[in-house]
Amino acid sequence: MAGTIHEPAGPPQGRIPEGAARRTPVSASHATPELAPPRVLRQELGGGAFVLRSPDPLGAFERCIGEWLERWARETPDATALAERDGPQAWRSLTWAALRQQVGAVAQALIDLDLPAGDPVVVLSDNSLDHALLLLAAMHVGRPVCTVSSAYCRLTKDYKKIRAILAALRPGLVYAGDGAVYGAAIVAASPGCPVVLGRGVEAVPGAMSFESLLRPREAEAVARAFEAIRADDVAKYLLTSGSTGHPKVVINTHRMLCANQQMMAQTWRFLAHTRPVLVDWLPWSHTFGANHNLNMVLRHGGTLFIDEGRPAPGLIDRTAANLREVKPTIIFNVPRGFDMLLPLLEADEALAADVFERVKAVFYAGAALSPASWKRLDAVAAKVRAEPLWMTTSWGATETSPAVTSAHWKLDGAGNIGNPLPGMELKFVPNGGKLEMRVRGVSVFPGYRDAPELTAQAFDEEGYYRIGDAGRLADPARPEAGVIFDGRVAEDFKLGTGTWVSVGTLRVKLISLLAPYAQDAVITGHDRDQVGALLFPSGEAAKADPAELAAHVRTALGRLKAESQGSSGYIARVRWLAEPPSADAGEITDKGYVNQRAVLARRAADVEALYAGAPDVVLAP
Repeated sequence: MAGTIHEPAGPPQGRIPEGAARRTPVSASHATPELAPPRVLRQELGGGAFVLRSPDPLGAFERCIGEWLERWARETPDATALAERDGPQAWRSLTWAALRQQVGAVAQALIDLDLPAGDPVVVLSDNSLDHALLLLAAMHVGRPVCTVSSAYCRLTKDYKKIRAILAALRPGLVYAGDGAVYGAAIVAASPGCPVVLGRGVEAVPGAMSFESLLRPREAEAVARAFEAIRADDVAKYLLTSGSTGHPKVVINTHRMLCANQQMMAQTWRFLAHTRPVLVDWLPWSHTFGANHNLNMVLRHGGTLFIDEGRPAPGLIDRTAANLREVKPTIIFNVPRGFDMLLPLLEADEALAADVFERVKAVFYAGAALSPASWKRLDAVAAKVRAEPLWMTTSWGATETSPAVTSAHWKLDGAGNIGNPLPGMELKFVPNGGKLEMRVRGVSVFPGYRDAPELTAQAFDEEGYYRIGDAGRLADPARPEAGVIFDGRVAEDFKLGTGTWVSVGTLRVKLISLLAPYAQDAVITGHDRDQVGALLFPSGEAAKADPAELAAHVRTALGRLKAESQGSSGYIARVRWLAEPPSADAGEITDKGYVNQRAVLARRAADVEALYAGAPDVVLAP
């Protein structure tokens, strides 16, 4: 295969190239038996386009998800697989043997129901043991599953979206944890299939209890159905809206999911001897929580403690308490989750010591971790442990199940999304001043369900998935140093002067300068004379003195202007937003970051108000 393999090297000598201060270089200590070394093969395509791929071949992987469960039920039957809170002081847990036994019972119940072939089991509620049992049981006998975000039922009284979603999915069975919470939505949606509820069965006429699915005795039919599964069979459907606001049904096959975990295993080598122990709230309706985190536990025979906490006021304390009690080996979260944990860790050194005692990796995804948050995490960990904290990230999408890249080496700061995993190819194509990233590989989806036109539009002429994101090399002379995420291709716009504004670059700079007060920012100014920003405040902003906060913002904007070389490089005005980004309204993408276009469209009145005031308008959050 044509190309050049780039191996890790020591720090470059001599003159620092222009712009080097904004890069995230690889540390000189990136060689470790715990992690694969950063190596990459670069192939030039001409016209400024090129492909990056791992020189390491992808190893063998399992036929289907259920093979993980079968293995650990045999090899570590008494080890804890899954657990959830059962009161403030106790956990309800399942060993690998118990998990396999109950999955077999539920699988038999599904077979006995004689559901229409191919119709998925659809879950409407949050993560739980019963939720996990149903998903694993369905996949064990070759029936697709789909977990839908609980927000479509819990956070609205208008059930139009959940009706449309269920109509598109055509479920064979619908499950929810509590009829009192989800019953009204189910009745309104009228799915036309069996309904199973964890409790509150009386809320939906004709509904069955989940307990009834645990009664059957597993028969030979389960084994026959399991052996009939093929790698390219559909394991699950996940919903993604992207910038359209209309859910698309993404096909995830067993091959995709099993291959992606093998990719991670080859780069995170410590998983071979340190089984992952997680405390995780990330929802199984999204690829991060389900395909990345839950599947990592299943693949490696680890333990997942389902966190009832959330990165929200009143709930983050539960997460902190669970982390302290469990002492996880890996911490997965979105940047907002870390931002809300930080004040608790900084105020309680004993808590920080407990949380970080066994941690091998701190992993953020869904959005960029601000440089300030990176430094604070590093500092609080340094106080309570001798070993440096390894902070890392990955990049991918629902359509790539999910990881395409991994930063499997020591980074010196946020922003670097790593290099392609074994089995994945990352193509860079010049597009409007940026390099558009496209993806091809074994864990890329085959298409959207019942949407051939959307599927055709999603791939280029060489079969690369058009993910819509842009990236650039951290060091063009050393591609093994990784890729810097460079925003969405379609986000950039022109000012009225005709000057292009690089939204991704400007947004990261602004959030960094406003730390710790801005959770996120949406850049404005299309066809206007000045660049502005709508700001989503963090919890720290709500507690700050308004006058001091305004002074901090003006200082940050002044610094940004002093460092810029024109009107497209700084923010002239900002406006704080009172309402957080809404996932229901499409303001949060499937990859977890703020959808700039959706926010600008939904909050057009805020944009008008922003430009109606004086150039330095700063409104209290």
